[in-house]
Amino acid sequence: MFWFKRQSLPGLTGGRPASAPLQRVEPLFELWCAFCGVLIFAAYMLMVKGVWQALFNADPTYLTALIVLLFLGATVWTGFRAMELTRQYQHFEHLQHLLRTNTEQARAWLASERHCWAQHFFAGLAQRGDGWRDSGQALNLLAERAASPHEMPWWLNGVLLKLGLLGKVIGFSILALQLGAMDTFDAGQTATVLKTLTGGLGIALLTTMTGLAANMLLGLQLMRLDRFADALTAKALDIAEFDFHRVMGH
Repeated sequence: MFWFKRQSLPGLTGGRPASAPLQRVEPLFELWCAFCGVLIFAAYMLMVKGVWQALFNADPTYLTALIVLLFLGATVWTGFRAMELTRQYQHFEHLQHLLRTNTEQARAWLASERHCWAQHFFAGLAQRGDGWRDSGQALNLLAERAASPHEMPWWLNGVLLKLGLLGKVIGFSILALQLGAMDTFDAGQTATVLKTLTGGLGIALLTTMTGLAANMLLGLQLMRLDRFADALTAKALDIAEFDFHRVMGH
């Protein structure tokens, strides 16, 4: 869902004129809202069809409920993170616009209170004097700030899948234990055996299905966050190599 236009890295296409149009990415937070709208609609349809009730009733281990709660929490965090990344990217775009249109305003903006990543990044480069041309260390710090918070949600995304597999193991273990406790088998026990098979297989299959679905849906969101963080870092490098170089090099 969270696709955006691919950024052109500086140095691959030669020089870029200062009057070139600003490159923009698709609105990450708005796309996340649209994605959540689809999820809410799907969840409502499942509720109307009675799928949620049947799903939770068939899982006495409550692993399915735990998977759903973890997924919802991670999805909400993703929304806040998408909002923050979008806001920081807009700051970079604003600075790039100032560097191209009003140099004095750009210098004043960099000298103001540092409340965003763009000011931290470029004000630090400007204070180095001649050393501003080497932006490698500052760029690494920016990339760390943009992408490092995503490590824990990625770990949680793996946990969702592992919880589904754990439910599968528990379901088959219950099935094996119940079948092993039966000393004899006759035609009168057919209903009991089928109920035992249904209960164990239900736990195994439903938790696995829920874990896989949550893993894929959360992974899709986190992938778009990572790609947007890469685009933000590329935007900073683009400004540093062209617009910032043109203004501060004077």
